[in-house]
Amino acid sequence: MGWDLDEYRRDAELFVEEIDREYYLQGAGQKPDLEIEPIYDRHEGLFERSAVERVGEARRRCEGARQREPFDGDDEEVCLRYLHQFALDGHLGAATRALEARLAELEASLEIEVGGEAIPYRTAPVVQANEADGDRRAEIETARNAAVAERLNPLHFEALEAVHDACVDLGWPSYLDAYSDVRALDLRALARELDGFAEATEPGYAGIVGRELEQTVGLSLDQSRRSDLARFFRAPHLDGLFPGERMVPALQETLAALGIDLAAQSNVKLDTETRPTKSPRAFCAVPRVPDEVYLVMPPIGGREDYAALFHEAGHAEHYGCTDAELAFEFRHLGDNSVTESYAFLLEGLTASAAWLRRVLGIDGAEAAIEHARASRLVFLRRYSAKIAYEVELHGPDADLSAMPERYASLLTERVGVEWPRETWLSDVDEGFYVACYLRAWALEVDWRSELGRRFGAEWFADAEAGHWLRALWARGQRLDADRLLDEVAGRKLDFGRLASDLS
Repeated sequence: MGWDLDEYRRDAELFVEEIDREYYLQGAGQKPDLEIEPIYDRHEGLFERSAVERVGEARRRCEGARQREPFDGDDEEVCLRYLHQFALDGHLGAATRALEARLAELEASLEIEVGGEAIPYRTAPVVQANEADGDRRAEIETARNAAVAERLNPLHFEALEAVHDACVDLGWPSYLDAYSDVRALDLRALARELDGFAEATEPGYAGIVGRELEQTVGLSLDQSRRSDLARFFRAPHLDGLFPGERMVPALQETLAALGIDLAAQSNVKLDTETRPTKSPRAFCAVPRVPDEVYLVMPPIGGREDYAALFHEAGHAEHYGCTDAELAFEFRHLGDNSVTESYAFLLEGLTASAAWLRRVLGIDGAEAAIEHARASRLVFLRRYSAKIAYEVELHGPDADLSAMPERYASLLTERVGVEWPRETWLSDVDEGFYVACYLRAWALEVDWRSELGRRFGAEWFADAEAGHWLRALWARGQRLDADRLLDEVAGRKLDFGRLASDLS
């Protein structure tokens, strides 16, 4: 491919369409193999070292020219920064694509044996979440962790070394510095902010989470094992409040009250079918924004299923309502803290007393609300540990031999249960996506506050609130989380407000 920035953008959009559709088909269990290598081969010019460097050079020239000018969300520098991250992501993906394909195929075909029963690797978390016996939950997790350590970690480790080497080869001191640059985000400072969040939430943590563990698994926090958390999040004691047959209708009714007809959205397709090799992790695939959006989730049951569906619906509606006239960079790229904040906003409805009363007809929903608060607190403290760990793992002075123990230590301290060492690689998302989740949790508090201020506590039943949200979603990811919040509400992201929201 000859170098031309407009041609680069067009090819980038075509690549995203093909790769996202492939991830959808394989992750949804509709095909056994993740055939991404042919896609990378067709678009290899996008991710050659020279392409990453050329986009980076264009970005630097633009930054230099505009250094003293006010920020404009439409300016070329923002597009080039988004493209720079895209090029880096793709360059690293190209370097590890064969390993990634082998990992995906292995996960889809791998089975673990527990008490003489063969369980598909990807189904094991679902089985574990639905298992009432604590010892059997532990056996399932032990077998799964053994499979991770023996079969998957060698591939994960090879991929880790490859991406670290590639970032250094491109001129950054480390993978950490590369992503701090292309995200325009000080990841070290973010990790320090989350240390403060963990400190602020420490005093009430054991009491809040311990009460819910007693309800769900019959054990205190001190007695619980990591294997019990799947059951804890599953919350079977709340199943009666969250009937399976009401799940999708509840989403449709909620969106309808906001002025959104899900059934009439031909661009948004809901996939809740059970398939043996379907990913245990709910996801939203977006081959073409806003024209082709897939909302995929595996049915587990109960409160967690509702939360997962509404979370992914937040993504689907954001992408499905994005202005089709926006540049490719603003529809598909940018700061994913923005789309995650919309996902957390809709997910949060399933823990809202007003929503539970109005949509599901539940009065006295304190049990569901308290469980959701405890679950959210566990997730946030876990992720506060993950950002600290990943900053170390991907830093220029990382001692990889010490990282499994460091991972287990940090997670054990923040979550309060003994954490396994085996998942020190498989629990790491690419490109510091952990930062997107953390910033999104903070941003969601502000969206909820703004909606309540403008439309009242039952904003989810107000078509005007839906109009306001659709206007927000239509902006795609033209602005990052910080600039968007400042423009819409005149505030800065604040993890102190998030800590207060949980207290």
